Amino acid sequence: MRARGVEYDRGVDTNLVKIDRVEVQNPEEKQVIIGQGNFTIFACDDIFKTLLTAAPGIKCAVAMNEAAPRLTRVTGNDEGLKELASENCLKIGASHTFFIMLDNAFPINVMGTLKSHPAVANIYVASANPLEVVVAETELGRAVIGVVDGTSVNRIETEEEKKERRAICEKLGYMIE
Repeated sequence: MRARGVEYDRGVDTNLVKIDRVEVQNPEEKQVIIGQGNFTIFACDDIFKTLLTAAPGIKCAVAMNEAAPRLTRVTGNDEGLKELASENCLKIGASHTFFIMLDNAFPINVMGTLKSHPAVANIYVASANPLEVVVAETELGRAVIGVVDGTSVNRIETEEEKKERRAICEKLGYMIE
């Protein structure tokens, strides 16, 4: 196909793009947020400060991959979370990807503040489920295509399960009907 003097092929050449699966290591099932930022030299520290103001008492770590000088930056207030966040982020290897691990807070406590941060371009996932990051790799580098969050569903909830779910929601102060 040709457009504006440039030739390109709409087919997928597996020699040019490699698809990989990166299993997230989260042995204690902490809350994880994975996203993409638009700038990295200040973003790692700035996102960390934003998380601290969003949820008092939060323990967290932020790791972020920087395209140049091709390294993973990390900051946080818990050494174990910093180690896991940086190792997972490095394994993903996609530039401008950030990896957050939380303790003493849930993603719902920080998502609004996080999504409105000027350095945050996209959030892929926020979960404590088993996660796999699907990554594409070209000659230029790596990119996150998406995230597999937990196991595949295989049925629709029963009326009893719906009642149980709604009872939990009401207990948490959330009224459905």
